Amino acid sequence: MLTWRAGTVTERGAAWPGARELAVTLDEPLPGRPDDDPASRRVRALAYTALVGDPAPGDRLLLNVSALARGLGTGGYALVAGPADPAALPADPAPGPGHLVKARYTPLQAMVLGVDEQESAHHTTLRDADDLHGMPVVVADLHSAVPAVVAGARHAAHLAGRPAPRVAYVMTDGGALPAAFSRAVAALRDAGWVETTITVGQAFGGDLEAVTVHTGLLAAHHVVGVDLAVVAQGPGNLGTGTRWGFSGVAAGEAVNAAATLHGRAVASLRASGADPRERHRGVSHHSLTAYGRVALAAADVVVPRPTPEVEALPGWGPDLTRRLRDQAATLVGLQTPHRVVELDADTALLDTLRTSPARLSTMGRGLDDDPAAFLAAAVAGVHAAHLAAGTL
Repeated sequence: MLTWRAGTVTERGAAWPGARELAVTLDEPLPGRPDDDPASRRVRALAYTALVGDPAPGDRLLLNVSALARGLGTGGYALVAGPADPAALPADPAPGPGHLVKARYTPLQAMVLGVDEQESAHHTTLRDADDLHGMPVVVADLHSAVPAVVAGARHAAHLAGRPAPRVAYVMTDGGALPAAFSRAVAALRDAGWVETTITVGQAFGGDLEAVTVHTGLLAAHHVVGVDLAVVAQGPGNLGTGTRWGFSGVAAGEAVNAAATLHGRAVASLRASGADPRERHRGVSHHSLTAYGRVALAAADVVVPRPTPEVEALPGWGPDLTRRLRDQAATLVGLQTPHRVVELDADTALLDTLRTSPARLSTMGRGLDDDPAAFLAAAVAGVHAAHLAAGTL
């Protein structure tokens, strides 16, 4: 199940809150790599600094290379499990409150202070909290949708002459567990596009920690006081090519959570005009399953309505516009009374997407490669901003 290697740090790379890139030379190559080729021993590694410290050149490390050895989508990293020399272990953390354990019963389980637990200063606020009072909650399947949703919300506010909405990102545990794995979140936080990140379930490392999506949303509203929230898994969507075997199925449960707490659920569609897989063309089967079969409560399903200039972009065209509209329509009148909302996707919104402080990339494709993917998420943000402002 695990493939281990030891190695030596040769140089430090980029760093962002909670994470550090490293260049490491392995003592022995990855499985199946030639032993006599020095390049087969050189890997990029990632250290979560709050867990394993901040290694320096010359440090000896123990690395989990399982996914890297298989060529899986972990960002191309070997993951630092700790120093190879026990004498180099980080110092014990300072005593403090908090008894929530995340990544439970794994070797790198982390103990954190939950915003909703008894030791938290916010426990009294959240103990009986039960209502989001109509706060918009945008739900997305892929992590890559988050910057686009936020860009759309800011775009709508700018056009209306309103201040940019304060946004909470509620990170679920379907993908990466450490929030520090996401450079997008770090960039959005640094730029002030996201007010707070709340990690829920087994995910950890946010500005606030919560046990469930429910308490994460309640903390966003009652503790932070944001205008809207975006719920999505961390980077690293897991899929099996089956109807039910994908981590984004939890998007339907997030719709249920938002509705249960009297929030306004907004469904961001996973869409594509460039994905080579038929099941992900137009509206992905992931969205159709999550919102059409898993969600038991109603959501506003937002569909991009391209202007002629946008429809002429590579990967779009009238056929895609028609397909998006027809597929979204199948979500209405099933087991939930979803409402389809069509909003303009124009070049001005596209220009706002280009200003994102976080790199826009989904499945290896950027904004110009697959504009439908990002505009579909952006119009969900536009709609949420209108709801937050009370203009709908």
